[in-house]
Amino acid sequence: MLFGILSFPLILISWRTLFNLRSHGFYRFFSWECIIWLFASNYKFWFHDPFSITQIMSWIFLFWSVYEVIAGVILLKKAGKPKNDRNGQMLYPFEKTSALVDHGIFRYIRHPLYSSLLFLTWGIFLKNPTVLLFLTAVLSSVMLYFTAIFDEKECVEYFGEKYKEYMKRSKRFIPFIV
Repeated sequence: MLFGILSFPLILISWRTLFNLRSHGFYRFFSWECIIWLFASNYKFWFHDPFSITQIMSWIFLFWSVYEVIAGVILLKKAGKPKNDRNGQMLYPFEKTSALVDHGIFRYIRHPLYSSLLFLTWGIFLKNPTVLLFLTAVLSSVMLYFTAIFDEKECVEYFGEKYKEYMKRSKRFIPFIV
């Protein structure tokens, strides 16, 4: 029931990209659905056994997720110079950047918002890890990987060689690693 209630607004927000396999929003929608499933399955365990290693790791991942999304959105709004004339139908307003943001958190990772969703996925999973939820978290992670791949194609198309150079100096999700 909770899954359905949370999915309804997500469908309303994402309807423009649901039928476009070449849009990063298509894959992001399914990752969000996995995250909603994880949350609906694990919300009862949010504060269960608070000092276990899985709960501690969960909270670390969740707090890191919040940091990444806040840092990423602030920089996109400030330095990205959003313009409404950029691919208006597939992008949210804060995604319509007209300037390449390659400083702050973006200096190290190209996709802090998707990285935050990865940490959110695994943070929620760790609240009550089960095999089914592990598979859901893996599926969410795979969908976020494809989200990033298609987003990068869109950015190369818009920013050109400048974005290709940026890709060489930064990681996709985790600084110095991936």
